[in-house]
Amino acid sequence: MQTTTTTSPDAGWDAHWQNYAAINALNPAQVYRRKLVFECLALRDTQGPVRLLDLGSGSGEFANDVLHARPDADVIGLDLSPNGVEISRQKVPGARFFQQDFTQPMKLGDDLRGWATHAVCSEVLEHLDDPTAMLQNVRPFLAPGCKLVITVPAGPRSAFDKHIGHRAHFTTTRLEATLRTAGFDVTDLRGAGFPFFNLYRLAVVLRGEKLIEDSPESGQANLPLAARATIRMFSWLFKLNTSASRLGWQLVAVATVPRI
Repeated sequence: MQTTTTTSPDAGWDAHWQNYAAINALNPAQVYRRKLVFECLALRDTQGPVRLLDLGSGSGEFANDVLHARPDADVIGLDLSPNGVEISRQKVPGARFFQQDFTQPMKLGDDLRGWATHAVCSEVLEHLDDPTAMLQNVRPFLAPGCKLVITVPAGPRSAFDKHIGHRAHFTTTRLEATLRTAGFDVTDLRGAGFPFFNLYRLAVVLRGEKLIEDSPESGQANLPLAARATIRMFSWLFKLNTSASRLGWQLVAVATVPRI
């Protein structure tokens, strides 16, 4: 008799956060994206309560930053990885985190329908075969007028991108169509990061499968010195990026739930 073993759908992403949580916090692209998202959210200028839904909360860095900017905010983070959720709960006890497979119906209770005044979905949609369906599943939990900030990658996929599950990268046309089909009004949509984010992404593409070999997943305890030097260099260069350029390979969108 042949025995078949099955792997839970979140196993790969759970391993991702176990292997990459520490290095992800150092990634200059991550730091740059969080800066863009914060500029779009404008939380410090927001009057009234802030109830933020972090879709793809990872290991909690963004939620932690939100609570530093707005200590009065109520934050809920959702992520596929139980390991990421546990890391987040330990790191950010002031927020709530739950495991959620975005290809499945939302597990949030009915008491949270229409709850969020703000939402963030950063570097998530490229992992999904049907990003429109995910946004449609989430939309009932966003209040009318809720501001949703999305980031997704543009440009070519690297071997490492494919390794961590990028199904496809976006164009501005595709991202706008995805948001409008899911029932959102698009108020801002642009490329960002030109020229140094693009250059960083090209370096990742050219590194190819060697980047996978150097990753913690392959047993490397620490990043090579050259990689650490590259991270430090781009961390400085990213300060010179433009935040709006049709040539930028970091796409940023701001959308709202229509007030009906």
